[in-house]
Amino acid sequence: MKFMHLSDLHLGKRVNEFSMIEDQKYILEQILSLLDREAADAVLMAGDIYDKPVPPAEAVQLFDRFLTELADREIPIFAVSGNHDSAERLSFGSRIMSGQNVFISPVYDGSTARFTLTDDWGEVCVHLLPFIRPSAVRRAFEKEEIHTYQEAVQTAVEQIRLDTEVRNLLVAHQFVTGASRCESEEITVGGIDNVDAAVFDSFDYVALGHIHSPQHIGRKEVRYCGTPLKYSFSEADQEKSVTVAELREKGNVSVTVYPLRPLRDMRKIRGTYLEVTARSFYQNMNTEDYLHITLTDEDDIPDAMQKLRVIYPNVMRLEYDNRRTREEQDIKITEETVQKSDLELFEEFYELQNNQPMTDEQRAFVNEQFRKLRGMDL
Repeated sequence: MKFMHLSDLHLGKRVNEFSMIEDQKYILEQILSLLDREAADAVLMAGDIYDKPVPPAEAVQLFDRFLTELADREIPIFAVSGNHDSAERLSFGSRIMSGQNVFISPVYDGSTARFTLTDDWGEVCVHLLPFIRPSAVRRAFEKEEIHTYQEAVQTAVEQIRLDTEVRNLLVAHQFVTGASRCESEEITVGGIDNVDAAVFDSFDYVALGHIHSPQHIGRKEVRYCGTPLKYSFSEADQEKSVTVAELREKGNVSVTVYPLRPLRDMRKIRGTYLEVTARSFYQNMNTEDYLHITLTDEDDIPDAMQKLRVIYPNVMRLEYDNRRTREEQDIKITEETVQKSDLELFEEFYELQNNQPMTDEQRAFVNEQFRKLRGMDL
């Protein structure tokens, strides 16, 4: 039985104030084509369907269209909510949708949804575990001592009724210890959301969401499929993909990765202004790509962003790498520093970063912001 494993669509996401809706629509159509080509028997969606708990209308419409296309193929779809989703909103209408083979995890109440599929090798039990926090599990099991994510997920998994004689598949959205993270992910300070992969040892395949880089943790059957699109420049060198897991007889699982090609790639380029704008530099590249440009000129180029966007309309980030930016700026905390006002310190910081003092207008603006924040004149 073939399962197409997706996660972290983040529909409605904006990157550096650029809407990704058009790119997401394009990649979902590519995923549908791949689904038809591979003749997958079911689709797994491991959370973070949306980028925000209250997604914009265009994101909801896009997901509705995608779900309808999947349902028209008459194969089951299994989805869980992620930490970016509202579990209540995502599961709205789930009982009605189950009649169309669309199964969405309910709000966690101490039990997990379970569904059984059958093929030539017998049963495959699909278990849906939405993103859970320790507080949610404590509410369901008041007598249990649950303080960490490890204890929460361990408790939740222990409550799942598993028949280990058949194949068991888990769809979940958590951070498993050892996974490699990217800048676009929501980071928890101190790694308190870590969960040990051993928690999932009883499952034949674990379809994970939450981490944006495609990877397996420990054994190949515990896998993050990653995002279908790049959502930060820390992912620029990655190749995004879709994972297809095929479960044959008990203990026989194969994992295949299929690359995806975005409408616009996300890339980093660097060079002097003249090099970056030379026709020979950009003639063999897609100028519509999302770019992080690093200029190596010693002097700043006036209106560089506006000028570069004439050639590259989707420049997301511009920075300089030169003698000035590489100089180490040691900030020493002295008694004199402590006695300075917030405005004076900000003025010094501004001059350090820009090699010029603030104007009177800028100074007045900053002073007003400090006044609002502190409720007092500086």
